[in-house]
Amino acid sequence: MSCKPARLTAHPFAGIMPLLEGEPFDELVADIRANGLIEPITVYEGMILDGRNRYRACEAAGVEPHFLEYNGDDPLSFVLSQNVHRRHLDESQRSLIASRLANMRQGERTDLQPSANLRKVSQAEAAKRLNVSERSVTFAAFVEKEATPELIHAVGQGKIAVSAAAGLANASEALQREAVADPDRAHVLVKQERRARRESELGTKQQSLPTKQYGVVYADPPWRFEPYSRNTGMDRAADNHFPTMTLDAIKALDVASITAPDAVLFLWATTPMLDDARATMAEWGFVYKTALVWAKDRAGTGYWLRNRCELLLVGTRGDIPAPAPGTQPENLIEAPVAAHSAKPAVFAEMIERLFPTLPRIELFARGKARPGWDVWGFEAEASPLAAFGGREVK
Repeated sequence: MSCKPARLTAHPFAGIMPLLEGEPFDELVADIRANGLIEPITVYEGMILDGRNRYRACEAAGVEPHFLEYNGDDPLSFVLSQNVHRRHLDESQRSLIASRLANMRQGERTDLQPSANLRKVSQAEAAKRLNVSERSVTFAAFVEKEATPELIHAVGQGKIAVSAAAGLANASEALQREAVADPDRAHVLVKQERRARRESELGTKQQSLPTKQYGVVYADPPWRFEPYSRNTGMDRAADNHFPTMTLDAIKALDVASITAPDAVLFLWATTPMLDDARATMAEWGFVYKTALVWAKDRAGTGYWLRNRCELLLVGTRGDIPAPAPGTQPENLIEAPVAAHSAKPAVFAEMIERLFPTLPRIELFARGKARPGWDVWGFEAEASPLAAFGGREVK
């Protein structure tokens, strides 16, 4: 054993290993303060080859370290054997180490500078030496290249799986910080990022189509509900407020001609008209998925029951991305009733949050279009679809 200068740097092979932090490091400091440095620090070519954490702990504890010179011929294998199993590193941590090891040059020289007579460690060899899959090493290499230092650090500390970090590496810095702050949600955030990317890519594709087509169709058809008698039962009918349409006329609207191959339909329906709404959805080329319920603040009319709710059916066509985990709206939304048949803005706002980039149109709209929407309907202002209509109704 021999004494070394007061301040040593880490050997590059040692540098591929994650440092101890937090409670584990505090425990090491306390142990060295109480018992002294039991295992010497190994040095090689004037640098710390093994024992960076013990060296730091000695400094923190105020204990003089002692050293041992490495005299072997395979310093890399020595570092791996001393660290990987002793520290119980998980697969993600080992994958990160393997990605740092891959393509590092080793041989007679250990300064890792390019040299023709020094061979590279391939990704496959690095994966084998660290007992991880090549896929995990590929993930880790991507994280090292693209992710923020904080996210890389979290993988190295065993807080976030390398697969989750790879899914977030191209995400915004804010989302990566969120994952670092709450590692348990990292995989959920990955799914949210993938879904957001898919929605954005689909929106870009649809916006670039030569003929405008919509990825979001929001429709509130003027359903004609037939009373027991049109002579005596029309006093509170919808026909008194706006022109209604027969079911055949609504179904005949050529919605497919303005709809993108991958799209979602939000279709309003009253509970008595549920079968008609489902039939209309199918005729327009959508497959029913689920429904939201608008819980009103007061009851309306009804034969069997007085209606306190209205349904917003959701249907899809093609490959439209569903909301990511953690972003799905609840299917019961309470909102007050306003003008006759007017729908609360909260539903359009919900659609905008779910599909921020897809081209959107509101059918049977009333008044001005919301920003980012096109509109069509009897009461719509400035409709871009003046010629939009339907097939001949027989």
